[in-house]
Amino acid sequence: MSMTALSPTLDPARHDEGAPVPATKSARIVRLKPVPGRGVRARLLTRARGLAAAVVPPAVVIALLLGIWQLLCSGPGATLPPPSTIWLDSYDLIVDPFFVYGPQDIGLGWRVLVSLQRVAIGFGLAAVAGILIGVLIGQSVWATRGLDPLFQVLRTVPPLAWLPIALAAFRDSNPSAIFVIFITAIWPVIINTSVGVRNIPQDYRNVAAVLRLNPLEFLVKIMLPAAAPYIFTGLRIGIGLSWLAIVAAEMLTGGVGIGFFIWDAWNSSRLSDIIVALVYIGVVGFVLDRLVAGIGAFVTRGTAA
Repeated sequence: MSMTALSPTLDPARHDEGAPVPATKSARIVRLKPVPGRGVRARLLTRARGLAAAVVPPAVVIALLLGIWQLLCSGPGATLPPPSTIWLDSYDLIVDPFFVYGPQDIGLGWRVLVSLQRVAIGFGLAAVAGILIGVLIGQSVWATRGLDPLFQVLRTVPPLAWLPIALAAFRDSNPSAIFVIFITAIWPVIINTSVGVRNIPQDYRNVAAVLRLNPLEFLVKIMLPAAAPYIFTGLRIGIGLSWLAIVAAEMLTGGVGIGFFIWDAWNSSRLSDIIVALVYIGVVGFVLDRLVAGIGAFVTRGTAA
């Protein structure tokens, strides 16, 4: 008698619930190989588009303004030099900002560095003092009510109005210019810091009380991080005012700074040099603002204004 071999497959209708189900073959996964260079090209294209979007519009606007300026100031009755004349008259200042031909005959790059050194000292002192005073005032309602009107009055005093007092007190132009920067930049730092401290959420203070943080720990771990967006807003305003103040102060105190260069060029009727110096001042001011804003964005994780 012959026996028929059983097939390994099961009939679903005749399958017992307790019987094991034979394993089925798993599907084969086929991985597609990436096309070489496609991902790199896509990233480079995205970055190029972003760079073009940031650079092309300002470049077009600047080119149009220069063209209009050239047309308006090329006539015989024009009182200001056109861009082509400025390029010819101030070629050395534009191409080589760090030349040195004598004690006072130096490039605008060196003059900007001298002014930046004064700004760094004055603004640094204003930042430290302003943050500390703002923290102390922000924690007291009575201190805020008593001192805020005084601060609002003093911050409206023009920078040059402080210069005669500084010269009478220090009897030297360099510390006087630094004092003008300090007294001009400190008010927005104080005001914004105190506002930031007052606006710390009560929940943060409750957490500090639960954790039993001492005053120093509360300052470092709670207060300064929470008020950082306000602090850096004040610092951005302060750095802009500092750069304005040093240019104005140097026009009267002399030296080798960018402000004195503008005043000396005016006395020598070098309008082209003045315009080039104004471009330097604007570019440096923009860089200073972006620098403080970048530091603020890094410290506050992008929450600073």
